[in-house]
Amino acid sequence: MAQTSVIGQTTVIRGNVRGEGSIEVMGRVDGDVITGGDVVIGESASVQGNVSGASVRIAGVVSGDMTGSESVVLGDTARTVGDLRAPRIGIAEGAIVRGTVQTDGDAPAPRASSRAAAEPERPRAAPARLERLAPPPAKPAAKPAPNRVRSATKSSRKAPPAPVVPAIAKGARGRKKKTRRR
Repeated sequence: MAQTSVIGQTTVIRGNVRGEGSIEVMGRVDGDVITGGDVVIGESASVQGNVSGASVRIAGVVSGDMTGSESVVLGDTARTVGDLRAPRIGIAEGAIVRGTVQTDGDAPAPRASSRAAAEPERPRAAPARLERLAPPPAKPAAKPAPNRVRSATKSSRKAPPAPVVPAIAKGARGRKKKTRRR
């Protein structure tokens, strides 16, 4: 059974962390965290570098790219600045992601029957839930309707009148306040 290495809450590492087993970061790492096993970034943890592992779970702060050979999962307390890459990516409600999200492939295709093998593969449509996440396509500029009254639009295009500035009364500058001498 593989051992899990733990970086404690009060520990600060300045440099890269590399290994083959799983690692759990509860403190701070100023460098890359790269391992062949699973990576867990705790709620109180902070990583200033890239994070790479088989399965990457983040609940803390990461400033760098996150790559998982199996998955990348962001908890509701995760705060990340960097790109996410994995075959499966999960982002909980409340997590903050500033960067791109890229899945490296589709789920394995079902076994092809002899009939399906003879037919060419058709492109698949994107799942409906992904279409909702994408911004709507930009609409071309709307042309005015042919029956529209144009006089109203011309009057709205006129420049507004100049601002009214109150005038200074004549002699206001020349007058001095009289002071009484005792």
